[in-house]
Amino acid sequence: MNTVLILIIGIPLLEIYLFIKIGSQIGAFNTVLLILTTAIAGVAYARYEGFNTLKSGMSQLIRNEMPIYEIMSGATLAFASLLLILPGFATDIIGILLIIPITRRMILGKFFKKKNYSKPKENNYIDGQFEDLSEDDDKKI
Repeated sequence: MNTVLILIIGIPLLEIYLFIKIGSQIGAFNTVLLILTTAIAGVAYARYEGFNTLKSGMSQLIRNEMPIYEIMSGATLAFASLLLILPGFATDIIGILLIIPITRRMILGKFFKKKNYSKPKENNYIDGQFEDLSEDDDKKI
């Protein structure tokens, strides 16, 4: 079977299972309230972290460095916000893990090695000697 098809079917089934299990323990109203709270708080915190990532990326651009990690981090924050907006406990847990800077760095570190993409050093020159081979130096016009 296709992996995308399995995810499309599996994620809602997992969320329904978790709704039933957690809802039977804490009650239906508390379950709905918890889902709404995590969505609102998660999106607000994702916005805050997104601005921090944007600020860090701008400072790297000013220093003439490529903000590769910040671009990846911003995309991860956007995906985490989407997961937090979707109702469900499994997506909320994954979204929260992606929003927290320490766990995001650990998750992105598995796929992305941070390199220093700075501009080349200012003293780009080749040291050498030369000899003028033209014979027109003796003749002055």
